[in-house]
Parts: sequence; structure tokens; C-alpha cells
Amino acid sequence: MHRITPSSPDGRILRDIDSLAKEIGLGPGDYEPYGRLKAKLVHGLADKYADRPLAKYIGVTAINPTPLGEGKTVTVIGLAMALSQLGHTTIGTLREPSLAPVFGIKGGGAGGGNCTLEPQSDINLHFTGDLHAVTSATNLLASIIDNHIARRKIPEINPKTITWKRALDLCDKGLAHIISGLDQPLQAPLRETGFDLTAASEVMAILALASGPRDLRLRLGRIVVGMTYDRQPVTVEQLGCTGAMAALLVDALRPNLVQSCEATPFLVHAGPFGNIAHGNSSIIADQIALKLADYVVTESGFGADCGAEKFFDIKCRTSGLQPDAEVLVCTARALKLQSGLFDVHPGRPLPPALLEENLEALHAGAVNLRAHLEIIQQYHLPTVVAINAFPDDSERELKEIQKIALEQGAAAAVITRAFSEGGEGSLALAEAVVEAAAQPNQFQYLYPLEMPIAEKIETIATRIYGAASVEFEPQARRRMQEYEHLGYGDLPVCIAKTQYSLSHDPHLLGRPTGFTFPVRDLRLSAGAGFLYALSGEIRTMPGLPSEPAALRIDIDDSGKITGLH
Repeated sequence: MHRITPSSPDGRILRDIDSLAKEIGLGPGDYEPYGRLKAKLVHGLADKYADRPLAKYIGVTAINPTPLGEGKTVTVIGLAMALSQLGHTTIGTLREPSLAPVFGIKGGGAGGGNCTLEPQSDINLHFTGDLHAVTSATNLLASIIDNHIARRKIPEINPKTITWKRALDLCDKGLAHIISGLDQPLQAPLRETGFDLTAASEVMAILALASGPRDLRLRLGRIVVGMTYDRQPVTVEQLGCTGAMAALLVDALRPNLVQSCEATPFLVHAGPFGNIAHGNSSIIADQIALKLADYVVTESGFGADCGAEKFFDIKCRTSGLQPDAEVLVCTARALKLQSGLFDVHPGRPLPPALLEENLEALHAGAVNLRAHLEIIQQYHLPTVVAINAFPDDSERELKEIQKIALEQGAAAAVITRAFSEGGEGSLALAEAVVEAAAQPNQFQYLYPLEMPIAEKIETIATRIYGAASVEFEPQARRRMQEYEHLGYGDLPVCIAKTQYSLSHDPHLLGRPTGFTFPVRDLRLSAGAGFLYALSGEIRTMPGLPSEPAALRIDIDDSGKITGLH
């Protein structure tokens, strides 16, 4: 009999961490409890259980969202709980929430309603300290770089070529572009620099892509921070601080075990942003989960144009793992927004008219759903459309979305009510996923690595985003030529762009075509193992909205945190 402990904010009964770990076949030496409801797994579990068969690997993505999100995390949690209800050992793998959206536009990232991860407040805030470790390692390197330059150490770094920035896990636009070294020029040169979000940092990307401590250290050592005066790359290994950075991150590399509100196991680990970075939880968590379960459900950030493309072409390519099926989440309100008939602004409430039945707007915006299905179909995966229903949604609209999805070739299209009904509201989705994952598929990547950098970017822009052409600004062209000359041309490409449109422009809704996709800069993430292209107005340190989510968060007299969900 399972030992239980009441601990969720609304009094739902949860399993203690020992019971949860035992359920998925972990022994006492396989994890380290962090209190009663969370634990860190030990290093080497994927190798320890290497002789076990792989679970079915299910990806979850979405159409282009409204600023409030379309319930993708809720869908992942509901699907995992429903698969468990059907008798399948299931583990969900999700990214760790960043404080930037928690206190910014979207609020908490641990689900909602009857589909939450527990303990919610811990997961949304400091959790087990992983994001703090990533921030510390990033900033340690920045201080080492400044000290190295100020003391004229070899190799000599040209300060004008430094690409490494400091990091902060909060939206603080005032730190996006700064001048540092005002106080102590002998130890820190006066120079222009800035801060990226922790979730947008290369160290976070490395944490998500590393396969173990040795790989973590190798990747950290390969980070390129700038160039010498004769245009040779300077790496972290040359600066001598690889070991110190690895020491800060070695515990953060261990996945975190928690549970859903229905006690379904989840590994919540790493948190690269979906529009800025590669937008997927860690490879190491997936590798472990796939050896412990029958089904593993993982989420990619934002839509198929952002997180799913990076899931396939970066994460799966790096891990060697291949998904068995993909779930595409959509909502009636997001499709109507894609019609272009409504005035929606991030940080403001959705207009009431968007929530009313409007079949004309739905049909106009349905081109976005069709486009996202076409994106996934290029990877030759069976796709199940999950129509996330809100309480006031029109049944006629929901049925129409089902019809459109099936006409476009979806393996199934299922109306889900996970937010209000938990796992019970996702049973039909779970049955459809089981059937889709049993089908043979011919999964393939979008492009070969040996393709020139410009052609890789053009392939993504034209085949995924729908662009007619790509325009490279002079800075991007210079860096592209330099990276190819230095031997980095065979890396995959991670494109940072808006999540609100298939294009680079959040105002181009629906299925834009004929546009020119601009690439204003190209950066090298040699440690993570990809090139990083910046398009449009996307920034690696966003600002806060007019009404930040932080303004509604508080504590009561007992210390209970409110307003995170």
C-alpha cells in the first residue's frame, strides 16, 4: 500500500517521494529526497537500466498561441494522467519554469485547474536550485573573462569580440544593454555588455543537451566566448574555469522527480525558452524516463514552428532518440485570433469578442492549424490534435476544429477537458495517442548537417515558416562566413523568433506567405552544439508587461503563497 501525505494547496492527497520512486522501479540509491515531495535522481541511471526496452516517446506541441497560452502544459499533464488511468506506466518530462514568465506575462508554469504539478509553489519558484546554478555558472564565466582581459592573460581576447553575457532569471529590460567596469578598470575593463535571461543562456542549453557529467564538462569547455586579435576562437577550456563551472552545475544536471495532482510521476528538468532558445526539457531526463515507463510524454516550447522543430532537429538529433507520435494542441480562441479580426496585446486581457462563437473567424484562422499539421507531417510522424476546451467554448466550434484537423490528415482529433476534469478529461486523447504511437513511422530530420548554414536557415524559413526568401543582414553574413571558416558550419540551427506568428512578425497571423524572413545576427553556441540565429524583434532579455503577474502574487498569514497559478 502506498504511503500518502496531504500536501497540495487544495488538500489533494499525494504520494510521498519514496512511494513515487518505487512505483517507477527506482531503488533507494537511485535518488536523493529533497523533502517529502521532490527528489533528485543520481547520475548514471540511463546506463544502469540500459538493458530495459524503450518506452513509446510522445511529443506535445501547439499552434501559435494567444499571449495567455493554450494549455499545452495542462494537456501534457492530463495526457500523462490519462495514460496512467489506462494502466500504462507513464512519466511526463517537462521544463522547469523560469521566474521571467512566472512574474511576467504568463504566470506559473506548473499547470492549472485539475492538471497541476506538485508542489506547485516550489516548482514555480526556487525548486531545487537548478536555475540559480545556471545563473551562477554563467556569471562566473563572465567575471573570469573580465579578469582575464584586465590582467592581459594569454590568449589575449579582443574585448570587442566578446559574445558572452551575464544572466538573470527575471525580466529586467534595464540590464539588456549595459556598460560594465565603471568601478574597477584594473580588474574589469570598461566595455559594453548586457544580460540574457537565464533560460536563454548557453549554459541552460548545455544542461538540457548534456548526457552526463563528462559530456557536461566537455560542452562547457567548448564554449566560445570571443576571439583573439588574430580572429581565433577563445574557449572556456583555454580560460581554465571549465571545472569550476561544472562544479556549480553537477547537481543541476540531475533530473528532478515530482508528481502530478493525481500522483503521476514527472521529471521536471532544465528550462531553455522555446522562442529564444531550443525550448525542450533535458535529454538526460528523457533517457531515464524511457527506460522506466511504457509511455513518456514530453513538451516542446510554443508551437510546431518553434519548440517542435527544435525538438526534432536539435534535441532528437543530439540524443539519437526518435518520437513515436506527436500531439498538436489547439484552442478555438487561438484559431480565432489567427484570423486577424481581433485586437490582442500581450499583457492585456483577451477581448471578450474573441471568446464568443464566431465560425467565420474560426475558419479564417484555421489555416494556422493546417500549417502546423503540415510542419509535423514533414517529419513523417502520426499527429493527434488535442482540442483544449474551455468551459464557455462553443460545441459547434469544437466540432468544426475536429473536422478541419481530420481533413488535413491528423491521425485523430480529440476534444479534451483536462483543466476541469483532470486525467478523466483526457482519456479519449490517451486512447488516440496509444493507437497513433503503435503505427510505424518514417521519422526524419528536416535538413542534413552538412548543408551550408545559409541553406539550413533558408530550409527552416521556407518549409516551416512559409517564407518566400531569407535576408541576411551584414552582421549575420559576416558571422556566418567566419563560423564556416572556423569549422562550425556543420552544426544544426536554432532560430530565435516570435511565438505569436509562423513568421518573424507577431502581426502576421494565420498562414503568412510570400514574406522575406530577416536574420539580423548569428551567434555560436559551440558548447550546446548549435548556431543561433536572431530574427525580428525577439530579444534575449525581454521587459515586463504593463500589468506583471508579480503584482498578483502574495503570501497569507500562514506563509501560503497565492497568485502563482
